Amino acid sequence: MSQQSANNKMVLKLIVIVIGMFGFGFALVPLYDVFCDVAGINGKTDKTAAVYSSVEIDESREVTVEFITRTNTGMPWEFRAETKRVKVHPGELNTVSFYVRNPASSNIVAQAIPSVSPGTAALYLNKTECFCFNQQPLDAGSEAYMPMQFYVDPQIPQEITYLTLQYTLYDVTARASDLTTKPNPFMVNSAESGK
Repeated sequence: MSQQSANNKMVLKLIVIVIGMFGFGFALVPLYDVFCDVAGINGKTDKTAAVYSSVEIDESREVTVEFITRTNTGMPWEFRAETKRVKVHPGELNTVSFYVRNPASSNIVAQAIPSVSPGTAALYLNKTECFCFNQQPLDAGSEAYMPMQFYVDPQIPQEITYLTLQYTLYDVTARASDLTTKPNPFMVNSAESGK
């Protein structure tokens, strides 16, 4: 075998390896998502409301739930949790509120995406009411207070005593189905609120 032939084979092998690595890189994200879903460590919460049935509240334990808010790049809204941190007893129904204000000169529709840390705690954080279940339209210059009702499942592992719920707010106006037929039930006009 000549040196030229050996070089051609080596180049071909390297090209196949590069293509394989590129393909693996593309497959890695969906494979990771599947693994996290199966293992229950993805930090994603349910997209539908949980039903709260009276359970025995475990008053011997406290779990601290911290709320963090952020807006995606280009989202002009002001967005904050009215309560930054709350201590709850597993099984106890709790309500917290989030504030949003649209300082833009146009109506905007937002969607909040939640994530929980540590990821395994997402299995035990149950939201019975949440603004994150639906898109939230807000008129220019308006503000709203949006409630979120939740409980921590009493089956939460003993070692989880602190969890963080983060909401990221995205501008979905371009994809929103109909701005005008679904007003935000939490909206307060700035003129009415004295702002």
